[in-house]
Amino acid sequence: MRRVQCLPRILAGILVATLILCAQRATARVGGACEYSKAQTYSAALRYLRVDLGYEVTERDPDAAYLMFSYQLPGQRKITALGTVEIVDADGHVKLFVQIPTMPEYHERVLRDGLVKKLHDEYGEPVRRLPPPEKKPEGDAGPD
Repeated sequence: MRRVQCLPRILAGILVATLILCAQRATARVGGACEYSKAQTYSAALRYLRVDLGYEVTERDPDAAYLMFSYQLPGQRKITALGTVEIVDADGHVKLFVQIPTMPEYHERVLRDGLVKKLHDEYGEPVRRLPPPEKKPEGDAGPD
């Protein structure tokens, strides 16, 4: 009778162990649209990481608008994680991506939001880009 009572506990333990062993780490990144230019966003991101937050920027590429940095957990200066900031110019709009694969997503959101705030504080309201003028369809030249 005791064996029957222990069986659900054993099965639950096996299920939990299987889930832990099979779980994969999420490597999502937080992104968002940015109304500032690619150059403005890149230089503000570099200053934000190095000066404002005091993080070590381990690699940077201004042409690709890409930064790698050592992310330090707030309040725990000895624990670091690798993070990246990417600024992409796509169809006349700038997109900003922040990724810290070993941290929960809210760490990425906090960095992204801090950078957007810094952009607004330093550059003011973004200049609204006018949409490209619509091309008028060429009229029919008449019968041939």
